[in-house]
Amino acid sequence: MRPKNEDSKPGDAIPMSPFRTSLRLRPANEGESAKSTVIGGTGELPAAIFGKEMRRDEGRVEGETSMEFVRTYDYSELGEKLRKFRPDSKNRGKGWFSLEELNERLRKIREEDTKEKEQAWKIGGISFKELRESLKGLKMADDERTKKNSVQRLNVLVPLNTMPNFMLHPPKDNLVEKYFHPDNMSSAEKLKIELAKVRDEFKMSESDCGSARVQVAQLTTKIKHLSSVLHKKDKHSQRGLQAMTQKRKKLLKYLRRTDWDSYCFVISKLGLQDNPSYKTKLKVRN
Repeated sequence: MRPKNEDSKPGDAIPMSPFRTSLRLRPANEGESAKSTVIGGTGELPAAIFGKEMRRDEGRVEGETSMEFVRTYDYSELGEKLRKFRPDSKNRGKGWFSLEELNERLRKIREEDTKEKEQAWKIGGISFKELRESLKGLKMADDERTKKNSVQRLNVLVPLNTMPNFMLHPPKDNLVEKYFHPDNMSSAEKLKIELAKVRDEFKMSESDCGSARVQVAQLTTKIKHLSSVLHKKDKHSQRGLQAMTQKRKKLLKYLRRTDWDSYCFVISKLGLQDNPSYKTKLKVRN
């Protein structure tokens, strides 16, 4: 791939403008908070328009992290904790409780575990809560940076999957004529075109495709074509050429005997010679 010059034609190379646009994406600085980027664009979401949604997403992330347990529990241990924080109410003997009550119990369990962990993390009267939160923030920042890098790689690869500009335009007449010119065709395609022309020229009616004079004309075309491309060691094609010559001879003989006008027309058009085969009878003298 090369950049598009002014003198080059519009369909010579893939345009580099989408690559330049995608490479302008810059990762967020370490001191700045991670913001969402527009997929396929180069800027960030404006805070004046999307500030409410961005703050709501940040609060949702904080709320999701606050609902996590400090440590894992098995079924029996979690059941003991839930029974410990079960309130004394009128529904205690009914064997059921509401979801609101369950959420309240889980919140109390988390608060108790957090206090226990803070006490355990204090060494010499110093709390390591801030260190834990900073490590968690660094991990979230690394995840956001990984997402941005993946989006940037996706934007770079998008122009490779798009269709080139010259394929979006309609085909040009001069190029189509040049592509389908007889000089660029194979010998088999040229033979098909010649056979169609000969059949249209020698047919006796619109539906005529197998009369004697049409067969003679087509055999003559095939014989000329095969004689021009025949190799001297191709014995199989030589036998086929001899068979076609004998068949044309029989058809000319039949045409001379049944339709003299068609015979004269075929002889004059194809440039053949009139060589009738005479059978001489020998007279025996006594």
